[in-house]
Amino acid sequence: MPGGCRLHEREYAVEQRLYLTHTDLERLESLLDTLAPSQNTLRLEEELARAVVVESKDIPPDVVTMNSRVRVFDENEGRELVLTLVYPSQADADAGRISVLAPVGSALLGLSVGQSIDWPMPEGRTKTLQILEILYQPEASGDFES
Repeated sequence: MPGGCRLHEREYAVEQRLYLTHTDLERLESLLDTLAPSQNTLRLEEELARAVVVESKDIPPDVVTMNSRVRVFDENEGRELVLTLVYPSQADADAGRISVLAPVGSALLGLSVGQSIDWPMPEGRTKTLQILEILYQPEASGDFES
């Protein structure tokens, strides 16, 4: 996919599936219905289209869902970051709250621990993040409505 994110998995040659809760899918589709088409909305639509959709109670606990807080390794800068995947109105990059509409946000959605993503930066570089740990996932904590 030109200009898009590339997913790779460290231990396996095959690409793992992306998982998404039915609740997240409904909310994200509603959000997309209110927005004009753009590169970011199209990227999110692509992620939604390729995801395996499951009920909130059935989502694996090692999957990034909306409002999940994750520890990632930035391979370009050699440092760990803690990011929370949020809806656009809650985004605050300085606080590590990344919008699902941001390229990295839509790329993180549905990934599992151990997976990595590559995505193009505006200046032409490619950034690589690896999911190290899910610090908080609403569904794993019994919150099926976040």
